Amino acid sequence: MNAPSALFPAVSPLSALRRLTTAVALAMGAVGSAQAQGLLEIYDAALGFDATLQSARMQYEANLAKAEQAHAGLRPQAGLSAGTQWANVDTSIQPASRAANSQSVALSASQPLYRPANRLTSEQGTLSVDVAKAQLQVAEQDLIVRTTQAYFDVLAAQDTLTFVQAQKAAVAEQLASAKRNFEVGTSTVTDSREAQARYDLVLAQEIAAESDLRVKKLALDLLVGKTGTAPKPLVVPVALPALDPANPDAWVAQAERQHPAILQAEKGYEIAQLETRKADAGHKPTLDLVGQYQVARGPSSSQPALGNFRTNTASVGLQFNLPLFAGYAIQNRVKETLALEEKARSDRETVTRNVIQATRSAYFGVLSGQGQVKALEAAEASSQSALEANQLGYQVGVRINIDVLNAQSQLFQTKRDLAQARYNVLLGGLRLKQASGSLTVDDLRAVDALLAR
Repeated sequence: MNAPSALFPAVSPLSALRRLTTAVALAMGAVGSAQAQGLLEIYDAALGFDATLQSARMQYEANLAKAEQAHAGLRPQAGLSAGTQWANVDTSIQPASRAANSQSVALSASQPLYRPANRLTSEQGTLSVDVAKAQLQVAEQDLIVRTTQAYFDVLAAQDTLTFVQAQKAAVAEQLASAKRNFEVGTSTVTDSREAQARYDLVLAQEIAAESDLRVKKLALDLLVGKTGTAPKPLVVPVALPALDPANPDAWVAQAERQHPAILQAEKGYEIAQLETRKADAGHKPTLDLVGQYQVARGPSSSQPALGNFRTNTASVGLQFNLPLFAGYAIQNRVKETLALEEKARSDRETVTRNVIQATRSAYFGVLSGQGQVKALEAAEASSQSALEANQLGYQVGVRINIDVLNAQSQLFQTKRDLAQARYNVLLGGLRLKQASGSLTVDDLRAVDALLAR
């Protein structure tokens, strides 16, 4: 695709470079308008829309209700029963046939006094509340990371498109210059063809960048449930937060102490231990306090008094039950729960090891990212100087067009990589806190403070 020379007036390379640099800065700041949303605003929208978190919340409510069910075995039980019966009695006594209708109403209640299995079930219910809280905490932390990831994905895609478009403008300048120089005979056709090839290549890159930006925006829109989201950019230069504490062992200790996955596995192991004790309690007796009050009305069964009589009966007592033999069901249930207890112990160990590994990996990932940012900042300054030198060299004839194009490509690539590295460090910091189990909305607020106002 040829770029007409009339669109590109003759300008000095240095003035073109300054104009392009200004264009990049303006393009990157354009998204920080009044219509743009900050990270906290995007997160608030995701809180009320994200289906994964809503599912986790409903599961949490269900787990709380299920935990309350476990306490029912230690509480009083009461029931009301009523019945009626119609009968016709034939006897040899006069009258030979008579109706024998009866009705009864009974109120019964019981209070467990000694039921070890029920008490252990209640303890399991209390522990299951802690498990439910840990599961919800994992979902909430996951949403913070997913929101930040989607947010920075859009910013990174915007940066890529901005830099590609800036590179396209720079290549177009060089293409126009090469054509003019070829027309007046001061350069070869090779310069013109190289610039044309580079221009066609950057057009393809622009199409790919635009497509990637659309996909990233769709992903962010899907997360928050509305269209047209426009994330605010980072304020550049940005002071990236330092690691605190700057020791991986401290992060690991924190993770072992409070990571919700470890807490969940620990409570799961305790629940498995109680399940073994509950299975063994199948051998133990039970004792309940029972009471009943019954009102009955029916015919007399004795002579000479015939007719219907009403009786009120109140009773209270103790009910004792001792299992003697259940076909080895209890013994085999104990064996089953012992195996499941060992499984829970192994699962707890696996979760702990995975959390420790993830925490260390996240720590060194942030550390590496910070070093990469510093290196890319130095590379950006070097690339800027190299481009200016090549521009001057081209102007005086000691550099050719392709040298300038390569220097421009290197500068824009470095700028894009630097922006991506900054996003990775900020996201990596949140992932590190997630890995250690300490991620909260306050951490998200600290990242939001680094964005344009």
